[in-house]
Amino acid sequence: MDKIMALIDSRDPDQDEFKQAVREVLSSVQPVLERNPHYRQAAILERMIEPERVIIFRVPWEDDTGQVRVNRGFRVEMNSALGPYKGGLRFHPSVNLGIMKFLAFEQVFKNSLTTLAMGGGKGGSDFNPKGKSDNEVMRFCQSFMMELQRHIGPDTDIPAGDIGVGAREIGYLFGMYKRLRNEFTGVLTGKSLSWGGSLVRPEATGYGNVYFASEMLATRGDSLAGKDCLISGSGNVAQYTAEKIIQLGGRVLTMSDSSGYVFDEEGISQEKLESVKELKNTRRGRIREYAEAWPGVVYTAVDTFKEYNPLWNHKAHCAMPCATQNEINARDAANLIANGVFLISEGANMPASPEAIDLFIDNKLLYAPGKAANAGGVAVSGLEMAQNSMRLKWPRDEVEGRLRHIMREIHRTCLEAAAAYGMAGNYMAGANIAAFVKTADAMLDQGVV
Repeated sequence: MDKIMALIDSRDPDQDEFKQAVREVLSSVQPVLERNPHYRQAAILERMIEPERVIIFRVPWEDDTGQVRVNRGFRVEMNSALGPYKGGLRFHPSVNLGIMKFLAFEQVFKNSLTTLAMGGGKGGSDFNPKGKSDNEVMRFCQSFMMELQRHIGPDTDIPAGDIGVGAREIGYLFGMYKRLRNEFTGVLTGKSLSWGGSLVRPEATGYGNVYFASEMLATRGDSLAGKDCLISGSGNVAQYTAEKIIQLGGRVLTMSDSSGYVFDEEGISQEKLESVKELKNTRRGRIREYAEAWPGVVYTAVDTFKEYNPLWNHKAHCAMPCATQNEINARDAANLIANGVFLISEGANMPASPEAIDLFIDNKLLYAPGKAANAGGVAVSGLEMAQNSMRLKWPRDEVEGRLRHIMREIHRTCLEAAAAYGMAGNYMAGANIAAFVKTADAMLDQGVV
């Protein structure tokens, strides 16, 4: 572990998120390496931490005033041992190479857990779609795809959406790919239903997150019915995490965005959730407007956050972080535990710091890492790819049934892998070990490439 981290420090000293993701995996797979020395002989870890390919390119576009703007585009094709690269595109000002590598590395393990034939990749740009007109977003997406189309394809690399890339952006990206390549193919997932998308794809990450939480609760003879839940975020993942919790009889108390968060002591009902969807998806407004619309709701602005996030300081049973990486620090984790939270299921990628994770595991909470709990999104993306290949569209019940089955299998796989290496009940270790072994064995089979 020290050798690998020293190698990364020498090559990528400023990529903190990437180093954090690698360190988390290494801390779990040490027993695997000790039991299987042939992985070390084949330098599997050294090969896993190095992307197979990194593409960085400029993205020039023109805003509505005629001013030319320039952003930076990325695609990290991390590992294709299990299938073509698969992973989302993120448009956000925070995007840089280190974050892209962290997300691509996580994606390799997440995709491995789904049981589907997908490698891992990630991409995006430091472009911020917030406040941009539809025409500005379209021009940016078209310029972005002018370069990206050289490196992707249905049997090579299949991007999808992520933060800042929703149905609008996927539509513009797909349209430009189709024009440039003169082919209508399943090169992007998250498409609209009328032109190749899959039912349940918008809901899949959030629904899958809740299905995984339900499986964890079932190990204790419990369910989500009657549970109070804290959710961060108010985008796609948060919305459908909330929706499935409501359907299963739980109560959602919080949602947030980059401006702050709302606490609704009565609980966010389905009617209220529909107003959040309209607010965020149609009007692209701020979550504080929810507090203005519904009596009794308390709004807290983000500029009041100091050493901890007060969203995680309410009495509850479950917490589902669905916003972004490292949103829960050690102080937040301590507050969650003190307030009675005993289940954490990550809808976002790596939302808890290493110190927070240690607290969750040491206190024997039901803790599900994002690579397992939020794998439902990419799983249904894989199902969308299958439907595109067959020129078919499966009914909603079939897709959701397959999603539920996949999440149940991921849960089982995590528990079995953790138990096999003496860490029973540790979902983080189980997820990392199961995904590592599957990917490593495929790499061994395919030789030194």
